[in-house]
Amino acid sequence: MPARSRWIALLVALAVSVLAGCSSGGSAADRNPGDKITEDEAQTLAGLLHRNYTAGGADFTITAPYAEGTVLTLTGEMDFRQGIGRAQAVTTYGNGQPDDTRTLFFTTADLWYGDVPGLTEAMAAAGRPGTTYLERPIASTQANGTASLVDVLVQLLPNLSQRADDDPRSFLERNYTWQGQRSVDGQLAAAYQTGNGATIVVSAESKMLLQYTTRLPDQTFEVTINLSDPGTRTITVPGEAETALASDYPQVAAELGF
Repeated sequence: MPARSRWIALLVALAVSVLAGCSSGGSAADRNPGDKITEDEAQTLAGLLHRNYTAGGADFTITAPYAEGTVLTLTGEMDFRQGIGRAQAVTTYGNGQPDDTRTLFFTTADLWYGDVPGLTEAMAAAGRPGTTYLERPIASTQANGTASLVDVLVQLLPNLSQRADDDPRSFLERNYTWQGQRSVDGQLAAAYQTGNGATIVVSAESKMLLQYTTRLPDQTFEVTINLSDPGTRTITVPGEAETALASDYPQVAAELGF
């Protein structure tokens, strides 16, 4: 898919773009935050997502402070080639309420929830003993027209990979700017801003994406994705014996908040 149509499609589907770059020419001392990207940086941008695909996968952390004192954090690993991920999802509260923890597996189409209090007991009572996961399709919106934050976050990750480079010329036509240098996990990195205000931080040495921050549409909070330890990942989603479809057990799903 041409570079422009791919990113427009991603904006429509997820309402964010996921791109990055770093400088391979010029000194930081010669530049000011807000300067346009260079041709070298456009070349880096064009190959960013393909580098994730070539690496195979990465560890990730996503943080979303979606309410006052409340933060949803997903920590796990992603297989970029197969589009499969797993994570521990922890919601922390600032009012003394205990953390809420779930185990997630996801593909580009489906989402599995585990470690749900009462799930095994409720499924045993429904005639499915041994069930530890409920599976449902990933949805961009719920019945009330709002988006599930977990669904939005797990849809972002597979789109950080693609099978081929983009056209560098397309990035020069957009309002991408250099925002300076910084350190992320001890790595020297370059920061960039996209035309829609997202911030991208890329390793100066490996040219791999280290951090991506964006504000979701119609929201007041920012979501931050950190990637680390790129390399091959093999992730297997829960099997049929331990999984039930949420749609087959609507009463249990409703009682447990699915």
